[in-house]
Amino acid sequence: MSNLKVKTILVSQPEPKVENSPYFELQNKLKVKVDFRPFIHVEGVPAKEVRAQKIDLNNYTAIILTSRNAVDHFFRVAEEMRYKVPEDLKYFCQSEAVAFYLQRYVVYRKRKIYVGQKDFVDLAPLIKKYKDEKFLLPNTDQLNADVPQTLDGLKVEWKQGIFYRTVMSDLSDLKDVYYDILAFFSPTGIKSLFKNFPDFQQNNTRIAVFGETTKKEALEHGLRIDIMAPSPGTPSMTGALEKYVAEANKGK
Repeated sequence: MSNLKVKTILVSQPEPKVENSPYFELQNKLKVKVDFRPFIHVEGVPAKEVRAQKIDLNNYTAIILTSRNAVDHFFRVAEEMRYKVPEDLKYFCQSEAVAFYLQRYVVYRKRKIYVGQKDFVDLAPLIKKYKDEKFLLPNTDQLNADVPQTLDGLKVEWKQGIFYRTVMSDLSDLKDVYYDILAFFSPTGIKSLFKNFPDFQQNNTRIAVFGETTKKEALEHGLRIDIMAPSPGTPSMTGALEKYVAEANKGK
C-alpha cells in the first residue's frame, strides 16, 4: 500500500488546542490534509449513580487520579454531592500532567499532592508509604487491568468509583467520506468504527495504530495495519505518520 499517495488523514481524537501541535507541523511540512474527529468521548456519571455504588466521599482520606478526566469528574461529583473537599485530603497523581491539571481545582501549595512518573505502577511506592489511608479511585468503566492488580498487591484499603464512562461517538456523518489514513489510539476507537460502520471495508485505506492493545483489536477485526507506533525510531504517532507519508509521497 505504500505506493499509494497520501492526501488525507483522519485522527480519531479531538483537535489539539495548541498551535504548535506536531499534527499541524506534519500537515504543513508534507502538504496533507489532517482532520480530527473523536471516535469515543467521555460522559459523566450523575452523583445519584455514584451514591448507588455505595460511595460516600466523607469516608476517604486519599484520592488516586489517573487522568485529567478523573480530576474533572471527581470535583464535578463532589460539587453535585455538596461535599466540601477538605484541605488535608491527599492526592496521588499518576503523572506530572495530571498533577499540573489538578491546579484548576485546588491551591497547589496548600495541598498534599504526590506525583508518579508515568505508568500507574510508578505510584506504588508512594501509595505504600501511606498505606493506612483510605483510597478512592474515581475512574471510568474501562479500567486498565494493571491498576487493581497494583493496588491489591499493596494490600491497601481502596475502592473504585465509576465517575465517568467511555462512550462510542456517532459517526454517521462520515458514512460517505473517504480518508487515505485512519489513525487509532485505543481498542475502543476500533470498536467505534465497526459499531458505526459494521460493513466497513478497508480496501486502500491505510490504518495507523498506537499501542499493542489497539493493534490487537484492529487485527481481531480483520484490519491490515500499515503504520504502527511506537516503533523503533518513531515513538510517537506523528513521527510514524510523517515517516510513512514522506515515503509514500516521495517523488510524486
